[in-house]
Amino acid sequence: MSADPGIEILGTGQREAWRLNRLPPVERLAGGLWSVPVPIPDNPLRYTLSYLVPADEGLVVVDPGWDTEEGWAALAEGLAAAGASTGDVAGIVATHVHPDHHGLSARLRAESGAWIAMHPAERDTLPHRAERGHGDPLAEVAGWLRSCGASEEEAAELGGALQRAPRPSAEMAEPDVLLEDGDLVPVHGRRLRAVWTPGHTPGHLCLQEPDAQVLLTGDHVLPRITPAIGARPGAGEPPLAQFLDSLDRTAGFDDHDAFPAHEYRFRGLTARSKQLREHHDRRCMEILAVISEFGQPTPWDVATHLTWSRPWPEIGWMRLSAVSETVAHLEYLAGQGFLTWHKPEPAGPARVLRTDHGSKK
Repeated sequence: MSADPGIEILGTGQREAWRLNRLPPVERLAGGLWSVPVPIPDNPLRYTLSYLVPADEGLVVVDPGWDTEEGWAALAEGLAAAGASTGDVAGIVATHVHPDHHGLSARLRAESGAWIAMHPAERDTLPHRAERGHGDPLAEVAGWLRSCGASEEEAAELGGALQRAPRPSAEMAEPDVLLEDGDLVPVHGRRLRAVWTPGHTPGHLCLQEPDAQVLLTGDHVLPRITPAIGARPGAGEPPLAQFLDSLDRTAGFDDHDAFPAHEYRFRGLTARSKQLREHHDRRCMEILAVISEFGQPTPWDVATHLTWSRPWPEIGWMRLSAVSETVAHLEYLAGQGFLTWHKPEPAGPARVLRTDHGSKK
């Protein structure tokens, strides 16, 4: 089945389930891998596609999913469909540490004795590490929103919404194994190679299975949804610049089937990577137009005048992600010489100014 030019839908059952707003089936895939949908509570993404990769030592589970009893039952049912149980799990790989991917890793390790692997940069962003030595995270979020131009009321409202949002039930697991770019997952009888694709998160990994010509893309490349690229305090290279560089890497796997963590399987990584790059180019142009119209807007001002899937007043708590995405694009454009940051007062919100001489490097 075809979608856009250059993209072929492979997971037709998954796509139909997505259209009907229900969980897709557990499926046996190319190379003997299995896909297992694990529900995400109260989230429009609905589920994470966890992958079971057989090896000589047992199964490697990629992205076990969100830590709920419903999620645990779904993972156990997927293992049973593959003729296995938690005792057959030898290893766990987290493409990244968002709770819909890494949430069940600790429980699965405790049940199976399996090791947990991730990229070193991802380990360093584990929530308990990031919060160590800091104050109240919700207060910090509210302060950051005010620095972006949100009013006290808006910042307080979004901070409260974040507090009410579903959270992991326990501290997320530390890794036992660190995978650098190009490393093989430590199992026998199966080649599973780490491909570092920073952008969505600093240590995001895709996993290549070259013999089956499969790339497990995590959240880096999805068939329909544009992965969220948000600003990160203290980041070196802007996350959007990292993401675009990473897209160039995944575009080179066009002869591989793409097994994403959400939605459905597809083929056509070159075309899909190109679509995602074009999306961000259009967003950058839209942002520059807003800045030209309003002179020196705050990041919050810019975000409120951009095109979103719903009108700004109806976005609700997702305004937090929208502002973070906007700032990520502003940081990228500043790095490319298209704009400058302007802070007229030490305690005032940041403002952005479009430069007349800016040009991409």
